Amino acid sequence: MKHTAYIAIGSNIGNPYQNCTEAIHKISNNDSIKIISKSSFYQTSPVGGVEQDWFINCAIKINTSLTSDSLLFNLLNIESVMGRIRGGKWGPRLIDLDLLFYDSLISNKKKLTIPHPEIQKRNFVLMPLSDIAENLIHPVLKKTIGDLLKESTDNAAVNRLDNTI
Repeated sequence: MKHTAYIAIGSNIGNPYQNCTEAIHKISNNDSIKIISKSSFYQTSPVGGVEQDWFINCAIKINTSLTSDSLLFNLLNIESVMGRIRGGKWGPRLIDLDLLFYDSLISNKKKLTIPHPEIQKRNFVLMPLSDIAENLIHPVLKKTIGDLLKESTDNAAVNRLDNTI
């Protein structure tokens, strides 16, 4: 388990809380992944102008022996097994698993951009991430997650729920 990664988890179809919990369970079932910490759950308004239900979002920190490509493949497979059908951008999602950071890797491959390019623009990512990695330094922007959250101009609603995962 030599790599540290952060994953954002979200859902707004069916039972979003249960979908997020199930995804975390499936991630933890991989012998090459150990979950280190989990954020609170957040109820968040949708972004992008598509009329849809609010989301449940959270984030996890993991240690893994998988490569970044293998980890992404594993996350996409979990989405598929859970029944995610990829639709339009910013549309409803049964489950969404985004690889945010993988060590301090900076990668711009066709299928994998790390760090995830939208982190600093989305409070629904920054707030859960701040729960578990407030002092993590974004390897491109050279700022902590806490500072990115303080500087954010995102005004979408993000409400911490009382329960943690």
